[in-house]
Amino acid sequence: MNIAVIGTGYVGLVTGTCLAETGNHVICVDIDAEKVQKMKDGEVPIYEPGLEVLFERNIRQGRLKFTTEIEGAVEASNIIFLALPTPPGEDGSADLSYVLGVADQLGELITEYKVIIDKSTVPVGTADKVNARIKVNAKADYDVVSNPEFLREGFAVDDFMKPDRIVIGTESAKAKEILDELYHPYVRQGNPIIYMDERSAELTKYAANSFLATKISFMNEIANLCEKLGADVDKVRIGIGSDERIGKRFLFPGIGYGGSCFPKDVQALVRMAHEHESPIRILDSVMEVNDHQRTILVPKIKKEFGSLAGKTFAVWGLAFKPDTDDIREAPALYVIEQLIEAGASVRAFDPEAMDNVRKTIGDDISYFEDQYAALDGADALIICTEWSVFRTPDFPELETRLKNKVIFDGRNLYDNDHMKDRGFKYFSIGR
Repeated sequence: MNIAVIGTGYVGLVTGTCLAETGNHVICVDIDAEKVQKMKDGEVPIYEPGLEVLFERNIRQGRLKFTTEIEGAVEASNIIFLALPTPPGEDGSADLSYVLGVADQLGELITEYKVIIDKSTVPVGTADKVNARIKVNAKADYDVVSNPEFLREGFAVDDFMKPDRIVIGTESAKAKEILDELYHPYVRQGNPIIYMDERSAELTKYAANSFLATKISFMNEIANLCEKLGADVDKVRIGIGSDERIGKRFLFPGIGYGGSCFPKDVQALVRMAHEHESPIRILDSVMEVNDHQRTILVPKIKKEFGSLAGKTFAVWGLAFKPDTDDIREAPALYVIEQLIEAGASVRAFDPEAMDNVRKTIGDDISYFEDQYAALDGADALIICTEWSVFRTPDFPELETRLKNKVIFDGRNLYDNDHMKDRGFKYFSIGR
């Protein structure tokens, strides 16, 4: 099939590349000419495990192309994905200006039947709005479909190529036939394509992410209670996770969730609910818990050291989660901000996210290409992201480089007894 993907952010680039991998011809459109040229030259603008191999192969074999010209891409394609940003406004609602702006353009460009797919996470009713904007100038039939993405950063390629389920919102038999053919290669093992109306599909994405965020915040509250009661959250987690009604995933406590999805989607769903006078009070609490959890390490650090003025801390992990360079709403940034405000210096290492942090906060902190070099002269180590490379460090090297054998672990990477045996003062979450 011939496909256009408008927007080459995280979702758009993964979607376009994975669609090309099954033999489709894909044109990715972006208004950033410099970014488009880099992609034409074979440079992947994001870090996502497994993406680079597919990206290079499909460019080389001529199935994946990039352009700034939306007109040619629309004319050449029978399926058009909208993978555009929907950033939160000041009130928490999703900003649809990018999506609706492209819809205005599409209305003037469609001269034959197209399937137009909202891939972005959008508020309920967006498909109706997109349809209304296209309809003003459209000269041919088309269908607007809601097809939310469920891609986990760090696992996005696998999630697209082998999805748990594909959710499609459409009541058009013609669009359904086309999408059955498009997605057939991805569900050969029997995982479902779930069809529903557009509004239900739009809400499904927000509901799924908000529920997962709720599990995380609930477990963080349990972890904080464990510290007060002298219980071990790891044992509690195992105990409740073995109940199949609850499940094992998203029960690991830490210093809060971040990224491009959970904070934005929870906030947007809360806003939608309030606008329709049907508040979801549990999600108000989820956001409140997460805001608190992102700052929970610094009081522990202050309790240990007193004044932080003139102190130096090594921070391992800047991305909001491992296997990505995404720092949006990353808990590490909140920890660093508090440390700097308290007069401390920060020496940071992350396998992939340092360039993005440098673009965001500049030289307010020091960056190191080696995780152990970041430790030199630091009063303590703070762990904010659970990268695999941090799970089995060279502990004698830590002893040599740190001023004090003190670790504040926001991701519970190490066993308490082992750390005690090694002589470290070890602070974790809920233990």
